[in-house]
Amino acid sequence: MGDVERSCFTLDLGAVRRNAAILLRAAEGAELWAVVKAEGYGHGAVDVSWAALVAGATALCVATLTEALHLRAALRNARIIVLGPVSEREVGEARVARLELVAADGRIPEGVRIHLKLDTGMGRWGLAELPSPTRDVVGLMSHLASAESDPAFTQLQIERFREATAGLGPLTRHVANSAATLRYSEARFDAVRCGIALCGISPFGSDPAADGLEPALRWESYVALVKRLEPGESTGYGRRFVADRPTWIGIVPVGYADGFRRDMSGTDVLVQGTRRRVVGAVSMDALAVVLDDAIPAGTPVTLVGDGILMEEHARVAGTIAYEIATGLNTRSGRARRVAIDG
Repeated sequence: MGDVERSCFTLDLGAVRRNAAILLRAAEGAELWAVVKAEGYGHGAVDVSWAALVAGATALCVATLTEALHLRAALRNARIIVLGPVSEREVGEARVARLELVAADGRIPEGVRIHLKLDTGMGRWGLAELPSPTRDVVGLMSHLASAESDPAFTQLQIERFREATAGLGPLTRHVANSAATLRYSEARFDAVRCGIALCGISPFGSDPAADGLEPALRWESYVALVKRLEPGESTGYGRRFVADRPTWIGIVPVGYADGFRRDMSGTDVLVQGTRRRVVGAVSMDALAVVLDDAIPAGTPVTLVGDGILMEEHARVAGTIAYEIATGLNTRSGRARRVAIDG
């Protein structure tokens, strides 16, 4: 890796397929719909979509029309559902592109396949009650607010949805996200919508291996510079790390512009396969790690992978792994991005 390739993201398509297989088993006969919004949770929407479809997913879900059109250009025959709101102008584009839309505000567009969304407790987009389906309606859906953390409220939402959709005909019912697919058999209905778990990231913030999931993304860089700090010397903005004894540090050419956030200082990365602590202020283009001794410039650093989990980084940052993943800068030319079939 040179100046342009400051780091490398590697997506393992085999891991995505294996995660899809886990989710299909958990779905117990329901269809698996792959949620690939936000560039496939930062992993690459087209690649994740392709791997999921090969593994048995039957539809793709995104948040915006722009995301849907991007997928349509690459996957001409895929079933694609836009989960978020669209404008009147966008309805026409969706019709031409053979997309499916969600009606959540009372408007039911004509000439395009529609999913009616009921608000059962998320308190955002969604209808207070379901209208009689028109001929264009193919699905009924809702959105769970806390399937990863609140069983009682999740059960309440599921029951509200079940009661509201009873007797509305042979329409596809779908409410389960990744967490509900893995934990609530009663939430699976006809299809499940899984995104984060497809990428091998736990929706519960725990080790994904506990649910048989496999992280699909590796993030690697290298040590660009090694320095010895004497007692009282510091590294980085704000002098947030000051050596209290002679200390070797390695400078890695990755920072918050790449998605390694400032509040991830204190997390671990791997240097030559050994965990090393990130210290000082993470800057736009660099971070520092503490070393035991001098090592050669160019020594590999693993930022995500080989047991370094996004869930760990998220705990240090006081956030969720979703935010870490979707904040990765994989598209600007600062990093190389490759997909492998592992």
